[in-house]
Amino acid sequence: MPKSRGRSGHKKGGRNGFKGETQASDDDLASEVLSHCSSASETASVPEEGNEAINEQMAQEEAEDKLKECIDNTMDKSAKTRQSALESLKLAFSSKILSDFLVDRRITLTDCLERCLKKGKGEEQAIAATVISLLCIQLGSCKEGEDVFKTLKSVLINILTDKSASLAARHSCATALGICCYVAANEAEDLVSCLTCLESVFSASYIKGDGSVPSHNSQTQALHCNTLQSWSLLVTICPPSRIQKFLENHLPKLPGLLCSDNVTLRIAAGEAIALLFELARKSDQEFLYDNTDQLCEKLKALATDSNKYRAKNDRRKQRSIFRDVMHFIEDKECPEETIKFGIECLYIDTWVRRRVYDAFKEILGSGVRHHLQHNELLRDIFELGAPLMLDAAAIRANKISRFEKHLYNSAAFKARTKARSKVRDKRADVL
Repeated sequence: MPKSRGRSGHKKGGRNGFKGETQASDDDLASEVLSHCSSASETASVPEEGNEAINEQMAQEEAEDKLKECIDNTMDKSAKTRQSALESLKLAFSSKILSDFLVDRRITLTDCLERCLKKGKGEEQAIAATVISLLCIQLGSCKEGEDVFKTLKSVLINILTDKSASLAARHSCATALGICCYVAANEAEDLVSCLTCLESVFSASYIKGDGSVPSHNSQTQALHCNTLQSWSLLVTICPPSRIQKFLENHLPKLPGLLCSDNVTLRIAAGEAIALLFELARKSDQEFLYDNTDQLCEKLKALATDSNKYRAKNDRRKQRSIFRDVMHFIEDKECPEETIKFGIECLYIDTWVRRRVYDAFKEILGSGVRHHLQHNELLRDIFELGAPLMLDAAAIRANKISRFEKHLYNSAAFKARTKARSKVRDKRADVL
């Protein structure tokens, strides 16, 4: 833009020069005009760059003012106002990197969240627990994050183990306990206490001593599923000596959960079994499970389940997961997945890595890719290195055009159609 203004200034200045009664030579006039255009261009570009910086600073200050207002509103007398403020904090923490802003306000925010957990009910407690998880993700594994976890750990445990509390609140507290402990716990005692608490909840779904299957409603089963997933997350950071105890105490009991009538609980149990097998083989390559054949029979039955009384989507998801679990236990082959974010990729090639990624994906939602790009904690966990510093031109250069996407999708569609046609063609059986 400044360059085009320079050209128009040059033409205008030339015409004015010839009309005026001046005795300056052509060379002097030209140099004078060029000097004028250059200074005009510089004065035009400086305000533009300055305005961009000012606008960006103003936008940041406005966003911070809104966050401060939300933090203040979490102490409001109205439950509706508090819940709305918590929702806004949840959205901001999951979609942006705010660690610098939060470090100086962590004590105030921790007190506010603790009050919401103690004084609030149901949905307010559930959202507050989610915000606690996001706060720990923002602060990371530094001392500030550890202080938040230590302050709120007992409150989270009390709500989780309180059978009279809202199931939604207990569900969120189970997730928060797993995420916060994984991120911020630096002492073995904190890890053990969290594991013990989570075990006490989901073990209620284990088959009883007389062989009978416990009966729970769907909400309680969802709670047991969530606590099992949080427990599995914490198992990934346990020392080998602790893994051995889990193999002795839980591996014989977890296959019993495969008989549950809740599909999410069955899947969580199958993934936990695969996770324990992976950790056991990592510490002992000769690891053998006594009831492997019986376990594989159960997994095969679930991988080929076609019972009509189960929802079609549940059957499809279950078959996919349990095929992967069965192949891993029999052949030690782990399913692979590639997560693309920006111009980078994250490779999921172990059950440990899958459990960790799924845990952060569940809490961050659609913001997980933004955090993978810019959050130092996640980049350290997944060994992605320091955040990449890319300008807008570099990002645009790596984007695929809409036409290229169309060509790729068309080619993939044709290849898929041909492959399916061969399978469906009756003549394939003859050949």
